Amino acid sequence: MPVSSSLTAARPLPVFTGFSPCGPPSRVPTWAFQGTGNFSLANIEIFLQFAIFRGMTAEELYKRLSSIQPGAVLCTYSMEKCEQMLPLINEINELKKERDAVILAHSYVAPEIILGVADYDGDSFKLSQDATKVSAKTIVFSAVRFMGETAKILNPTKDVLIPGPLTGCSLADSITGAEVKALREKYPDHTFVCYINTTADVKANCDVCVTSSNVMKIVSSLENDKIVFVPDGLMGQNLIDEMKKRGIKKEIVLHSGCCYVHETYDSELINFFRSQNPGLKVVSHPECHPGVALLSDYVGSTGQMVNYIKEQPEGTPFLLLTECGLNARMQYEFPNKTFIGSCSMCKYMKSNSLENILETLRHPEKAQHVELDESVRVAAKKCIDAMFYYAAK
Repeated sequence: MPVSSSLTAARPLPVFTGFSPCGPPSRVPTWAFQGTGNFSLANIEIFLQFAIFRGMTAEELYKRLSSIQPGAVLCTYSMEKCEQMLPLINEINELKKERDAVILAHSYVAPEIILGVADYDGDSFKLSQDATKVSAKTIVFSAVRFMGETAKILNPTKDVLIPGPLTGCSLADSITGAEVKALREKYPDHTFVCYINTTADVKANCDVCVTSSNVMKIVSSLENDKIVFVPDGLMGQNLIDEMKKRGIKKEIVLHSGCCYVHETYDSELINFFRSQNPGLKVVSHPECHPGVALLSDYVGSTGQMVNYIKEQPEGTPFLLLTECGLNARMQYEFPNKTFIGSCSMCKYMKSNSLENILETLRHPEKAQHVELDESVRVAAKKCIDAMFYYAAK
């Protein structure tokens, strides 16, 4: 498990990317991504940023993006889809200016949100950093509620809006602040570490927050050797296993939460795809089962996965064991590499859409606003600030 974070620079892109939301929020078949000719992320960014100034037609957009082949039955787009999505994206970008708003988007949301309307995108750690840099008065957080809460914790005077109708998270919903208080009574001598996938109330009752990119670095840096780690039991076990490999001795008590997307992957799936694809690189998220991590070539956060893939030779086949959003992103960022295998969708992340982002900006008075008790916010901020402190050491 890597110890350093791999951050991707924010890239505010004002217009449309041409992908459509991929299927229902459930487990879906393989995405067999192929090469995409002369298409590159740099080229499309230049084209799209230029196009907004002179107006862009669906025909131009379709011609530019027609070489992209997502591969799955549920993940296709057409000229008709381009024509439908283009006005939504352009109106969103105009309303951002009118409302003095920015959009933060997690890598797991649909690609057209990330490349079409997002001002900042990335994994949880990067977005928590980005939230401290925002000058606009309104933040539209295209992700889930706990991420919106993090933005509100760091920006108490700003209006934070959540566009998706499903704002929960299987990890964040697996533990409450009251349960953490009860654990503190049971383990009074332990330092309490919470994954960032938790509510503000849970953070307020913990000592330090971590993300998948910095959990190893932070926990190994803590002065106390007695740790309670909540809520992800699978990530916690991967942490324990990696510490043993490195000779780091910590007594770590785990909770039983898990991510319903990542827990579905298993060793049989890895063995099958390895048998069919010589030279396959298996890249997994630390929220997966320890048996999956053991068989992986690389285990890391979303940002760390991106850097690992970037460093591998052209033509390398990859099996990414994480949410579908990263698969889509890698296909357009690295067209000369092959992405195969299983793809699981997060129903919470995929509930974000261009339509509900537009509705949020049109009628902010009807949107989901993140509101926090000030005492909870202040206590949770101490937990997040501790993460920034240890991550920077």
